[in-house]
Amino acid sequence: MDRPTVVSRDEWLTARKQLLAEERAQTHRQDALAARRRELPMVVVDKKYEFEGPKGRVGLAELFDGQRQLIVYHMMWRWDLDAGCPSCALLLDNVGHTEHLEYNDTRFVAVSRGPWETLNRYRDRMGWTFPMYSSYNSDFNYDFHATQDESIAPVEYNYASKSEMQAKGLNWQTEGEQPGTSVFWRDDDNAVFHTYSSYARGGDILIGTNNYLDLTPLGRQKHVAEFPHHDRYGSTATPCH
Repeated sequence: MDRPTVVSRDEWLTARKQLLAEERAQTHRQDALAARRRELPMVVVDKKYEFEGPKGRVGLAELFDGQRQLIVYHMMWRWDLDAGCPSCALLLDNVGHTEHLEYNDTRFVAVSRGPWETLNRYRDRMGWTFPMYSSYNSDFNYDFHATQDESIAPVEYNYASKSEMQAKGLNWQTEGEQPGTSVFWRDDDNAVFHTYSSYARGGDILIGTNNYLDLTPLGRQKHVAEFPHHDRYGSTATPCH
């Protein structure tokens, strides 16, 4: 980037206050958007899904672990690396202490198509403490559009069809693993409802690293796909796609 303009403290304060007004307006817009997100209708999940985890095979309702709300991050599995996608790993590195979510009746889990034994070894390698589950041999990823394979299910990603994505030059989104986040709610009868899903740059708000970098003069110096796994710094980064 070019060297920032150097001004007096008074000139800086004037510019900073102008930006503050825009930041406040954006905060109010985000509050309004979050309210609309909470008002979305729900869809009952009546299909039976199975996941493999530390206690064997469990259903979707069991992923809640007694909580009322469930946030699922769909982690891309890189079959060529036998590991999770580095970009997804960057997001998951920013999860932090899930106890704060659990205090608010919400559980966070990461789900990936990686086979459980390999997935669990990868979780240990990354040092993550949040729960992870394998959806290998399940329709879960396909039904929630985190894996694209038209021989199994119609291709749809970020609420666009295959032809719509191709028309935008997004061919890489029409096949294989893709990132996403899905939210579910559980009622008193243990029925599960799908309330929300986001994909592509919808996961931006979950990457604290980028939010911190947005505060700095240099900003986001790298695309999310350019980050390596955190235990691979000093070696060549493997891009996500």
